[in-house]
Amino acid sequence: MRDVAVVGFAQRQMEEFDGSPTCVELLVPLFEECYEQTGWTRKDVGFWCSGSSDYLAGRSFSFVQAVDAIGVIPPVNESHVEMDLAWALYEAWLKIQTGEVDTALVYAFGKSSAGVLRRTLALQLEPYTMTPLWPDTVSLAGLQARVGLDAGAWDERAMAEVVNRSLTAAEKNEYAVRKGGSSVEELLARPLYADPLRKHDCAPVTDGAAAIVLAAGDKAREVCDRPAWISGLAHYVDPMSMGTRDLTRSPSAERAAAAAGTAGVEVAELHAPFSHQELILRRELGLGDDVAINPSGGALSGNPMFSAGGIRIGEAAKKIWSGEAGRTLGHATSGPALQQNLVCVLDAEQKGA
Repeated sequence: MRDVAVVGFAQRQMEEFDGSPTCVELLVPLFEECYEQTGWTRKDVGFWCSGSSDYLAGRSFSFVQAVDAIGVIPPVNESHVEMDLAWALYEAWLKIQTGEVDTALVYAFGKSSAGVLRRTLALQLEPYTMTPLWPDTVSLAGLQARVGLDAGAWDERAMAEVVNRSLTAAEKNEYAVRKGGSSVEELLARPLYADPLRKHDCAPVTDGAAAIVLAAGDKAREVCDRPAWISGLAHYVDPMSMGTRDLTRSPSAERAAAAAGTAGVEVAELHAPFSHQELILRRELGLGDDVAINPSGGALSGNPMFSAGGIRIGEAAKKIWSGEAGRTLGHATSGPALQQNLVCVLDAEQKGA
């Protein structure tokens, strides 16, 4: 296996904007930032992989337009996943493992403002018994939260503590669209939004984009003083039907953590779009009280569609680059109620060193 590291990361989130930027307008500044971080030009990138959704955009092959942000002369080696940025990163990591390329730039974008988001996301559900009911993401998360509360797996105070810590931490994140912690008592006094969830328990969905740069071996050391080496990377998926699984657990997250190896992690960036989901993930990933959870504020401070999971990996890499941690974890989820999960473990020390 080749040693591959994260050596660049850029993101943008927009809660409000003047006009409606295209995916190209979202991506061009991010690519420029990645070029500045690495000293590369587009000719130094061996492979490109994007993540987005044709359903969200409302048209087929919508990702092709995004290639304009790269430039196509000379031709580029490019691919696409109908998934979050984290899964585009996984494909690029595999591409580098084949030895065909040494470098990759992965990116993702999503405009949740382009349509009726909750109805669109219902199309990913089990098509025979669930999609015809058109349950939205928040309602399904509310069902999950209620199951956990009734089972005693967590309580509303624990959920409020997650929100308070996350939004307090988000004060230091320039890209957060929701920040500023309130006391737990103030949070618990707010009205219910989708029983038993309050609005602060649900991540604010935004338009946005993100990009991550990968490089192997010497290529990584050439452009980064302290590369974030990928020491473990795995993803698994649970059954599509929510009625066939225990919603207080996430077996796919547990399996991904076991495959990636999470022992010794100091910082974990978890893609938990709802407060109670962080409580599930901390248990399934085996994270103790000594692990710093979502120092960036996590998804509760901003959840751009198809970028938020990859952003967690980028934020985890930043902790390695800065020297604040020697071993970190980035997590991404997809599907309803933590159905599919990806875990990426990053280390300051190269495996073969």
